[in-house]
Amino acid sequence: MRADAKRNVDAVLEAAKTAFTMTGVHTPVREIAAMAGVGTGTLYRHFPLRADLVSAVFRRELDACAEAAAALASTYEPIEALERWLAHYVELLSTKRGLITAMHSDAPTYESLTECFQDPLRPALRLLLDNASRAGLIRPDVETDDLLQGVAALCLLNTAQTQRMVALLVAGLRNAPPGPPSTATRPGR
Repeated sequence: MRADAKRNVDAVLEAAKTAFTMTGVHTPVREIAAMAGVGTGTLYRHFPLRADLVSAVFRRELDACAEAAAALASTYEPIEALERWLAHYVELLSTKRGLITAMHSDAPTYESLTECFQDPLRPALRLLLDNASRAGLIRPDVETDDLLQGVAALCLLNTAQTQRMVALLVAGLRNAPPGPPSTATRPGR
């Protein structure tokens, strides 16, 4: 791809990402093209169908989320790296609800996206879980798919609630200090 064409594609993807976050995946193409500073012909040349554009934006976001894991692992302590990555994952899912809805539509373009949604995220999360487990900070039996799906389910809540619930989820992953099981009961039980 020529340098100017790559710049145009990057501008379109960035504009679409912003538009999809602000107004949803049904933002008119002419608005996205205007935000990107390109003509609608340029947009359609690279993304003939709306589904192509939605898929490209979502793939780019997934890849960025996956790539963040290694950078976080090399910068932060294992549990903080895990928490920061999960916050990034929550942001991806919470701000891309329209993309996820579109992905679950009947459009054939989204079929491969649905299948590959977790593929780049699994090894990224596994790296962080393994680091935290080796450091003795979390239980060693945490499965990546369980955590990815659990956090995704929590993203159906509003963002403030989601972040609190994910923090509780991460707290539940931590190794409990040895000792007898708690016999405390909740009030009213």
